[in-house]
Amino acid sequence: MAGCISMGANHIRLQRRQVPRRVCGENGAKMKSRICAISALAGLAATQAWAQAPQQAPVGGAAPAAGAAAPATPAAPGQAATPVQVEPVPATPADQSQLPPVDVIQKKAPAPAPKQQSASAPKAKVAKQAAPAPKQKQAAPAPQAAAQPDPQIPSVPVAAQPSIDVQRAAGDVVRTTPFGNSEIAIEKVPGSVSTVSAATIAESGSNEPQDVLQKNVPGIILSDAGGNELRSQVDYRGFGAGSLNGFPQGLAVYQNGVRINEVFGDTVNWDILPKNAISDITVLSGNPIFGLNAIGGAVSVVTKDGFQFQGVEIEALFGSFGRKQVGVQVGQQSGPFALYFAGEAIDENGWRDFSPTEVKRGFVDLGFKKEGVEAHFNLTFGDSKAGIVAASPVELLEIDRARTFTSPQTTDIEVFMPSFNASVKVTETLTLSGLAYYRRLRSRVVDGNVAELEKCDEVIGENPGADASGVTDGNNLCAEELEGNEIEQVEDAFGNPISPARIGALDFDDVTLGAIDRIKTDSESFGFGLQAVDKRSILGFRNHFVVGASYDQGKVDYRTSSELGVIGDRFVVAGSGIIIAEPDDFASRRVAVDTKYIGVYALNAVDVTDQLTITFGGRFNYAKVDLEDLSGEFPEITSQHSFQRFNPTVGATYEIVPGITLFGGYSEANRAPTPAELACANPENPCPIESFLTDDPPLEQVVSKTFEVGLRGKMKSSDGWQRLDWGLSLFRTLNEDDILFVASSITGRGFFFNAGETLRQGVEASLKYKYGPLSTYASYSYVEATYETPNEFSSPNNPFATPCVTVPEESCINVEDGDSIPGIPNHRVKAGFDYRVTPRWKVGADVIYASGQHFFGDEANLLDKLGGYTRVDLSTSYDLTSNIQVFAFAKNVFDKNYGLFGTLFDAEEAPGDPVAPGFSFNPDQPRSIVPGAPVSVYGGVKVKF
Repeated sequence: MAGCISMGANHIRLQRRQVPRRVCGENGAKMKSRICAISALAGLAATQAWAQAPQQAPVGGAAPAAGAAAPATPAAPGQAATPVQVEPVPATPADQSQLPPVDVIQKKAPAPAPKQQSASAPKAKVAKQAAPAPKQKQAAPAPQAAAQPDPQIPSVPVAAQPSIDVQRAAGDVVRTTPFGNSEIAIEKVPGSVSTVSAATIAESGSNEPQDVLQKNVPGIILSDAGGNELRSQVDYRGFGAGSLNGFPQGLAVYQNGVRINEVFGDTVNWDILPKNAISDITVLSGNPIFGLNAIGGAVSVVTKDGFQFQGVEIEALFGSFGRKQVGVQVGQQSGPFALYFAGEAIDENGWRDFSPTEVKRGFVDLGFKKEGVEAHFNLTFGDSKAGIVAASPVELLEIDRARTFTSPQTTDIEVFMPSFNASVKVTETLTLSGLAYYRRLRSRVVDGNVAELEKCDEVIGENPGADASGVTDGNNLCAEELEGNEIEQVEDAFGNPISPARIGALDFDDVTLGAIDRIKTDSESFGFGLQAVDKRSILGFRNHFVVGASYDQGKVDYRTSSELGVIGDRFVVAGSGIIIAEPDDFASRRVAVDTKYIGVYALNAVDVTDQLTITFGGRFNYAKVDLEDLSGEFPEITSQHSFQRFNPTVGATYEIVPGITLFGGYSEANRAPTPAELACANPENPCPIESFLTDDPPLEQVVSKTFEVGLRGKMKSSDGWQRLDWGLSLFRTLNEDDILFVASSITGRGFFFNAGETLRQGVEASLKYKYGPLSTYASYSYVEATYETPNEFSSPNNPFATPCVTVPEESCINVEDGDSIPGIPNHRVKAGFDYRVTPRWKVGADVIYASGQHFFGDEANLLDKLGGYTRVDLSTSYDLTSNIQVFAFAKNVFDKNYGLFGTLFDAEEAPGDPVAPGFSFNPDQPRSIVPGAPVSVYGGVKVKF
């Protein structure tokens, strides 16, 4: 013990090296030295002066206010710190009452030696403050002094242990299950983990959480098949989580322990949760404890509450493409209760034709916390209207990158989700948790497409020998595709054929026909979960044991229809009011879906030694999906499906030296086919991209097997001035019976099928470094995503396609072992920095690079790739006062033209007249692309009080 009192938090230390141990012992013996009494009083006074003085936080950490005790000035590398004098504050009577009478025996006190001053510790300058101690001695009679109890050294404020929420947001602890209270130190997690905090989200210079994840999580890149930033898809190591049906989902996404993958297609509506309500987002690699769909990993979103955030914050943002955005968050605590609200309203015209966006989203939390009991009632609600303008042929983009191909394409969704979660600390080591939720989704999709319909006489002429007995008039409308050898005449919902006059035309040759597909989804789901966490030691080994169970049930009312229309200028499809009933590919459907999911899991982490931790456990999943045809036209749709599997996990971590950990693990996970996939798996009866339901063959569940090994490190200085986090990992995930979506010969339609084995493997490296006012990051990820099973893929728009073996009238390509999966860039590089030029002014920059990717429809890798891109973003903020900040950021500052998503289209059938008379698309290069946004600039103001 270096002194009577040590205040590490404020770097104030009073020395007593010359005082014998028997006088100032560690066990609280009577203080008989004037030096100890003076030191205690001076230390307490200095501590109180520090606590009472107003503080102002400068760049990189806290600083003392004028006239208060200050820590040593941080030194530049290679230089010693400058000590700062600490002036004591006279003790008040209340201060003196905290120190009992002291028996001073001056003759026994050794002569003080000269004080030694550490280069890094502040110097304590003690004035003659000993007067109160002698006065106390003189005022007390000797017998009474002898009867005094053993005096105690005055208590000194010690820095409080950060809350679990603060530790989790900093990436120091990680939730090992969807529930809270399952957190464990990141050093003991046998897999890759990336955490993004609320502070990072607020200062990232990004509009949406997905873009923040892209910048801060090494393996994540964004794909945008819909062409709308708010609804972009997250791709993590080749596994996706997005809002569009037709894209297999491979990530389980949770919000406060509730799985928010939607019932019908496991899709994720990122645009519903307010960005300002997020406390932290954690992305984990293979962990089967997160249940169904966690074949590629899991994303855990934790929101704020009134215990974490208190006060009011209002943010207003304006910028390119008519962007107007207002956000507000309010938090208040009163005793054991706390209330929190966050909301955002967004309105934007969009930079492409017909791509406006209007979003209103909110979150409410009512919390209670007292004596080991914590409970929260949450409410998430949102209304999002987005123009989903999708991919455009490259010829259109060369004319104008804002051009779109077939409109309208809109998606309107409404979400309402109340939930309740609670935890009880039963003992010092045992905590019980539970949650319950209800979720309602209302989705309306409008999708304009080219209709492969033409005059019956032309279809008969193109197919000599075909059965045309069902054609009542050669001028009526027929489907271009035959049903077997039969030419099908188009009929409305009343069984009437469609003549040119019904759409206001003299002849079908005079118009370009289109269709407007409408998909209505109304789903409800509810569920509950229970979990116990026991941290008691077993046989002398520290242990962290988690066991839990969950139940989720969902119902869906799914309806579709297709309206005949005419394509006009800018490829806008104008509806005719005629709903097509025949042929079956266009017929309306109505289907009821019922799902039940049950999960039971256990996970145990045991510290075999101080350095070695072994983790093992698993989860049993049961899924039941029932479909029922309500239209009466497709009775074969009615079917029942069930899937079950136990998924194990085992891993270990070893602390090589303090701050550097080796980890490795193996895990398995499964994904049951969704209702959308089960009902759209027939190549002879394909579905629109947003999934018409048909009678289909069954699909097998996907099973993933993941190996991962890596190193991670965390080092930080005692004063918090510097911190370094880094990681390096190798991963390999093999999917068995992977479910993929391929296009059919009918434009805008396709089907799902089990494609055999697929592989995602690669390497990730990341580094984050903070030094005072400077914060930097850099990461690299290599993802090799390949097919491992030779297969025949339907690809009618690929110029190298040949007749399929299974269905000769269709066109296919042959995929070989090792061919790359489309839409997944191999290389992903991110880097950036933030720097406080002054305590008020901060600047930053981010760079994102993604290599090329193959087009969807080119699974055999026969065509050139969609090119890679590099995007540079800039950001800045300035604090006008401690409560008012102005900020601005720019994206794609060099205005690069690039694509985020590519797919093939039917160039031969695509009409050219809406572009210009005589215009035609190149059938040898049938490529369509979702372009990245051009340079955009945004600015705003943030007010806190």
